[in-house]
Amino acid sequence: MLVIDVEASGIDNRVHGILSVGVVDLSEPERKFYGECRLWPEARVMDEALEVNGFTYDDIKDERKQSEKELLEHFKKWFLNAKIHTLAGQNAHFDLYFLMAGCRRNKIDIPFSHRVIDLHSIAYFHMSNSGIEPPIRKGRSDINSDMAMRYVGIPEEPKPHNALNGAIWEAEALHRLFYDRALFDDFKDHPVPWMK
Repeated sequence: MLVIDVEASGIDNRVHGILSVGVVDLSEPERKFYGECRLWPEARVMDEALEVNGFTYDDIKDERKQSEKELLEHFKKWFLNAKIHTLAGQNAHFDLYFLMAGCRRNKIDIPFSHRVIDLHSIAYFHMSNSGIEPPIRKGRSDINSDMAMRYVGIPEEPKPHNALNGAIWEAEALHRLFYDRALFDDFKDHPVPWMK
């Protein structure tokens, strides 16, 4: 599976745009993709989104950066060279729908499937299956990315949020949930909690 994280200028893929894409190929974890692009001209921007991902208005308008179309074409080529094309991540549908909207906007054939693997669901199942009550807030699951990282025994992802860091942290978490062991050397000093 390809663990993906997309940073965007907001939360609505119809009016906000892609700023960066980070991906880790879980079957070949040394195989990674990272790219940034300038915001497409008509896209809107939410200040809250930039606070999360650390981009500035100058960053997202930088004409030296590749266009959204160029980024998506580079990513598509990398994506098609993977053995398994299933996308995964903490908010995998968010990432998928931004990629699909960008492809439609730029008239790029969409190579992505609607089926994704969601870290939230896997963590929820793992907790339930281990006899741990998943956290609930306001009647809904409260397993966000930081909580999922704590659950699998690794530090929270550094802030501001970076797409490649997000993909690396999410890949590590998924690998621990599936295989009960660390994936990357950077996390080997953090034991898998349920394997102690």
